[in-house]
Amino acid sequence: MYVPKHNREDDLATLQSFMQNYPFAILVARQNGDLVASHIPLTYDPQAGEYGTLFGHVALGNQQWKVFDDPQEVLAIFQGPHTYISASWYEMPEKSVPTWNYAVVHAYGSTRRLTPDELFQHLAALTGMLEREDGEGWQFRANDEMIQRMAKGVVGFALPITRLEGKYKLSQNRSQNDQRLVIQALNESSGTHEQEVASMMQKHFREHEG
Repeated sequence: MYVPKHNREDDLATLQSFMQNYPFAILVARQNGDLVASHIPLTYDPQAGEYGTLFGHVALGNQQWKVFDDPQEVLAIFQGPHTYISASWYEMPEKSVPTWNYAVVHAYGSTRRLTPDELFQHLAALTGMLEREDGEGWQFRANDEMIQRMAKGVVGFALPITRLEGKYKLSQNRSQNDQRLVIQALNESSGTHEQEVASMMQKHFREHEG
């Protein structure tokens, strides 16, 4: 990934938080000479290894599971909010061009297949992470006959992370005034992505102001 110095994010806690806040990822690997990708939610254990470990699963019909015991390096891509940035928002729009602001994290490592017990632990953790916190949502019950049967149709994997890359492209190359103007324009939008990017920009701006 191309990461200019001013867009690079190396803080481990920030990258860990990002993967937990945006768990729907793209898992990319090479299989029989071709690139293959799956779009799946991942759970993350920050205590398992130097950079933590990701856990996920794919359908048995998804042939990507055949690379899970391969020592090759795979890539999990986490994408946060992103949005178009109009040059008209800058102080001198006639001397600028539009761009796109976004935040992403790339996690690298080799995968291994989960044992049946580990798979159930992962599925319980995944639903526990995503269901309602008040306990009124759907409950994962490992001993349920239907759950036991359906679990046979998925293959789980662990991805101990060996390398992390973070890119926060949030107008850091613009003047402080231009950054304020972009934040203002995004805050005036009703779009979710625009609001989230504005929030990210505001946080980053405050941390680096002056």
